[in-house]
Amino acid sequence: MIQQGQVFKLKSKGPDGQPLWAYRYRLEGRGSERPQVGGFATRAEAEKALRKVIDRLGPGGGRATITLAEFVEMHQAAPVTIAKLRWLLSKATAVLGEKRLADLSPRDVYAWRFSVPEGHRFEATQALRQVLNRAVAWGLLGYNPAKRGVPNPARRASEKRPFDTWAQVEAVAAQLGPVCGPMVIFAAATGLRPSELFGLDRRDVDRQLGVVYVRRAYANGRLTHTKTRLSTRAVPLQAKALEALDRLPASDNPILFPNMRGGRIDFRIFGRKHWRPAQSRAGIEPVRGLYDLRHTYATFALRAGVPVFAVSRFMGTSIAMIDRHYGHLANDSREHAVALLDALALERAVDAAWTSTPAPRKPIRKAVSGTRSHRLRRSVDARWTPRLVSVASADD
Repeated sequence: MIQQGQVFKLKSKGPDGQPLWAYRYRLEGRGSERPQVGGFATRAEAEKALRKVIDRLGPGGGRATITLAEFVEMHQAAPVTIAKLRWLLSKATAVLGEKRLADLSPRDVYAWRFSVPEGHRFEATQALRQVLNRAVAWGLLGYNPAKRGVPNPARRASEKRPFDTWAQVEAVAAQLGPVCGPMVIFAAATGLRPSELFGLDRRDVDRQLGVVYVRRAYANGRLTHTKTRLSTRAVPLQAKALEALDRLPASDNPILFPNMRGGRIDFRIFGRKHWRPAQSRAGIEPVRGLYDLRHTYATFALRAGVPVFAVSRFMGTSIAMIDRHYGHLANDSREHAVALLDALALERAVDAAWTSTPAPRKPIRKAVSGTRSHRLRRSVDARWTPRLVSVASADD
């Protein structure tokens, strides 16, 4: 029997700086699964959501008859749930919403998948799996019907079109205003996501250390935390980024890249009214998306020989993601790697040729070895040890 739950304050805070609230309860008494849902703006909202869950899952609440739509509503009760997840789950509830969880079968999910457009099929299925995983953890399902016998291959990644040269980026920037022009160059020089770029404040730039701190993101009219834990980071500022900052007009606005009204730039409005027309005027073909500035940074960095680990840190993503989405774009990185390996092999070969032959060692005695000062040392003729050989590629 479900026990009365508990409402408590979280350590994490919302975008307004106020602490968030959560609730938890036990399904079958002490030692049983203890579901927890967090992210509520106030204690009252958390208590209201908890009462709704207890009324629905408690005795006489029809736990066995709960439908997918009802459970999805409970799962995403937290107000901070991202809009995209709700949108993806709406594709499942539109078709399977009236079906009881207990009656939901892999056959139903398999058939539903093909009703979803191919471009969103993988993500929508992943969202449904996430919700049903919670149902399994809560004891409402014995297994996840969206996983058993339901393959969900990832769709092919869309083609990425980084800019070929800095001259192309500069040409587009020249068609934009005194703020948006430098912003475009700054984006290509740092690899920030558009939402991170629009969320920057002037205080996030540390000229002395030569870095920009990514702490927040602005999207859909909301200033929020960054996408993931890895997204909160310090990105080094190369010369192009510093030059772009120097070109910004003097302003008392705390926002680093404000729009004409002094507020934050909207992704869709900027792309439709400014970004695409600027490329057309600059003669850029094909037209790139805003995210292609991020792809440009990754490509340039990999071609310059920046280690993948460093690129992943600066871009706020995983090494696997870098390799999957950006590694193939660095056409010259293979040649750069071969040059480094050849340089190392040449260094070792020359060193082996000119290093004097070591003196023969004495036979090992059965007794315990002597002190450090009496142990044999290998002698090397330093006069014939060569200097390091450096090999530079054409792209360095």
